[in-house]
Amino acid sequence: MKPTELATQHGVDLSWQQGCYEWLHQHPELSLQEEKTAAYIVEKLEKFDCEITTGIGGHGIVAVFRNGDSSGDGDGSKQNPSKTVLMRADFDALPVTEDTGLDYASVNEGVMHACGHDMHTAALLGVCAVMDQRRDAWEGTFIALFQPAEEVTRGAGMMVEDGLAEKIPTPDVCLGQHIVPGPVGTVMSAPGPVLAACDTITITLFGKSAHGSQPHESLDPTFLAAMIVVRLQGIVGREVSPEDFAVITVGMLSSGHTNNTIPDSAKLVLNCRFYNTDVRDKTYAAIERVVRGECYASGCTRDPIIEYSAHGELTDNDEEVFNAVRPHFDATFGAKSVSAQRWTASEDFSEIPRHFGVPYLFWTVGVTDEKTWNSGNVPGNHSPHFAPAPGTLEAATKAGITAVAAYLGK
Repeated sequence: MKPTELATQHGVDLSWQQGCYEWLHQHPELSLQEEKTAAYIVEKLEKFDCEITTGIGGHGIVAVFRNGDSSGDGDGSKQNPSKTVLMRADFDALPVTEDTGLDYASVNEGVMHACGHDMHTAALLGVCAVMDQRRDAWEGTFIALFQPAEEVTRGAGMMVEDGLAEKIPTPDVCLGQHIVPGPVGTVMSAPGPVLAACDTITITLFGKSAHGSQPHESLDPTFLAAMIVVRLQGIVGREVSPEDFAVITVGMLSSGHTNNTIPDSAKLVLNCRFYNTDVRDKTYAAIERVVRGECYASGCTRDPIIEYSAHGELTDNDEEVFNAVRPHFDATFGAKSVSAQRWTASEDFSEIPRHFGVPYLFWTVGVTDEKTWNSGNVPGNHSPHFAPAPGTLEAATKAGITAVAAYLGK
């Protein structure tokens, strides 16, 4: 059976899948707190003939479906040329108060699946159901990986650090998807960089406190922070080529607590994103140079503290994997299989294939109904109004089946 036929004519009852999605949407849990969500996913997986491992890197879950004599023993060896394919979905939510009006809106106050991870999970469970029941149509090993804590870019790394490679067969290829604003049911894919690399940089500046009426007795860290903010924008404007992409956003500047006191410290928190690691490294060197230079110019007697966190690697799709999967997307979705534009958001998905040293493909699926899309007023990911239109779940499930079957289909 061709990947297209398996995706569109699989004959598997997925009527339960919408209810699964609605439960996940209604019961969101924040990163690192996904205990009930993980238990629900395991409950669904237990209906299938697969090997389930839980509690990887916190609440991470893997389900291994074996079909035929394909095998890997966790150390990278294979007994035959049959393929092993891993597909990943994330399942944490955001600290957002939902305002969608859905009948199944979040019941957890101040927490919402505003990024679509509930849809990713429900779709992957649907893929699992098809792979479980249609073993006549594929051969090899299929691994479904459910990842927590993506929103804090920690989940993938935590699973890797907790011995993921020893708990599953080594995959030949990794797959992942994300829902985004776009005409509902559209599947967007491309080779090369498709999501940005990112880091959070926290800069602590040290000055000298004084009374607000005696600025000459101080070393004002607020003024110093303001000068740094201005100079940072000059890095992108004057040191990064117009042909390259770089973002330095000062997301937080905190300094002082009263109007009549010059504080002794200030803090900047930056969000930085790139499509090229060389540009990233050059920009980070420039950021540190500007920060230290401004501190020197202000006469600081203590060096600044510069800390990097929330690291997300570049999502850089392998061209061979793209070439293997894209024709099947075209066959399954027709005119709704289109080329993806680079997305400035970031993901930690690629840490999994990078750990195994294998190629990968990460694509996106549109969620917006035609009327909303044509209005130009389209809620994006992380919006309290983000609500995927009917048809999204079916498209995401078909996309997952199609991509997996491109490698495992008989």
